[in-house]
Amino acid sequence: MPNGAQILISGLVDGGVRACFANPGTSEMHFVAALDAVPEMRPVLCLFEGVATGAADGYGRMAGRPACTLMHLGPGLAGGLSNLHNARRAASPVVNVVGDHALRHKRLDAPLESDIGALAGTVSAWTRRTYHAEELAGDVRQAVAAAAGPPGAIATLIVPADVSWSQAGEPPAAAPPPAARRGLVSVDAVTGAADALGSGESAALLLGGDAVRGPAFAAAGRVAAATGAKLLCETFPARQERGAGRPVAERLAYLASGASRQLAGLRHLVLAGAASPVSFFAYPGRDGGLVPDGCAVHTLSAGTEDVTAALEGLAEVVGPGASPVRAAAARPALPSGDLTAESAAAVIGALLPDGAIVVDEANTSGIWLPGATAGAPPHDWLTLTGGAMGQGLPLAVGAAVACPDRPVLALVGDGASMYTPQALWTQAREGLDVTTVVFDNGSYAILNLELGAVGAAPGGPRARRLLDLSGPPLDFVALARGMGVPAERATTAAEFTALLKRGLAEPGPLLIACRVPALGL
Repeated sequence: MPNGAQILISGLVDGGVRACFANPGTSEMHFVAALDAVPEMRPVLCLFEGVATGAADGYGRMAGRPACTLMHLGPGLAGGLSNLHNARRAASPVVNVVGDHALRHKRLDAPLESDIGALAGTVSAWTRRTYHAEELAGDVRQAVAAAAGPPGAIATLIVPADVSWSQAGEPPAAAPPPAARRGLVSVDAVTGAADALGSGESAALLLGGDAVRGPAFAAAGRVAAATGAKLLCETFPARQERGAGRPVAERLAYLASGASRQLAGLRHLVLAGAASPVSFFAYPGRDGGLVPDGCAVHTLSAGTEDVTAALEGLAEVVGPGASPVRAAAARPALPSGDLTAESAAAVIGALLPDGAIVVDEANTSGIWLPGATAGAPPHDWLTLTGGAMGQGLPLAVGAAVACPDRPVLALVGDGASMYTPQALWTQAREGLDVTTVVFDNGSYAILNLELGAVGAAPGGPRARRLLDLSGPPLDFVALARGMGVPAERATTAAEFTALLKRGLAEPGPLLIACRVPALGL
């Protein structure tokens, strides 16, 4: 007779979950023990919960189906919340399994007792606590269905320890939850967007979610070609298809000033799977909305509506038979001389292989990357969807587990990489084909820029000390090697070229530390 933990894992596998990114504790030991009985589930140990949740996010983005996490009580879930916030913003399918105290133990208010449901509610679309082992099979089915969507979402199942260890008879047969379906888009939304784009006035199509890949992206490209509309995508897409032969969508700039320039002069802005653009933060004397005065906003599809059907319908209305403008195959020349963020981007654009998965948390050092890689072979680009730092290294772990036949290139800033460096250990342990490039400028460079942008007084030595990472300097080579990842330092463009060629050619992980000047400093 199976116990609750065995029912739980079997239910996850039956729902298509094949990877579990785990940082378990005492309450989860029966789940851990049950893994040997269900070989279809791949357990991946992560040394910090933020790595587990970020990896599950990366897996979900690339596999298109949920991974699960395994975390210990409320503090364990709390450790993973930052990257669950990013996963929520990415609409990634994730099932969290959070162990809890045995039901009879909760009344004792043991040191790790907390309100797990309240924590889960900050990021989860679906949360449930299971009280009896016989209920687990049904609860797991519903958790997987809630996570799978569409759209993808976070589902959190709280499993007390005694529910895991209790034996249960076979539960009564139950029909699986009905599959969620994309909502239909109204004819009025399609005709309204068509009228706006065909008005002869300056217009743009802003893409988000699924609209930047697959048939939806191709349809958006046809719309832009037929109408002359500017093709934009949200600042931080969850997964964008890029490269030669694919439509070209310009990402909206992170800085409000840059985004305002991209949107200036528009009379019509059509939203396809994207929200109306706003600045990331409030700034003195500025409106947070970025839509220019006199520009009408038209929503083609939003929320759970089928953005692919909407764009394909719009393409048939405004330009049946139109072919999208596609990126031409082009590579920057390999640079020589000093290593800067700009020359490093040129090296990446020159060497990026076909089918690569690029995880981008390069921050200020990454501003030259879109231009340098626009004509590279087709690849996927994953970004920091929720703005919570420390996503890049874990995201690369999950992407590599989901797509073991594709090279993964993680581009991270020095400050961002220090949030979740434990992901390097998981890369080494699992033998993942991830090449990590750390842009080491010795600074929280984005905050140096924001210090002026928010109108704060010029920073003195005490203020600047909070934004400086150079004293003592971080040694990313030693850090990576201590985690079991081979690592080298590049100080010139030629050295970076040689190391990146090596990282992309050899299986397994490699970290390259690139010392580059900070932007604007």
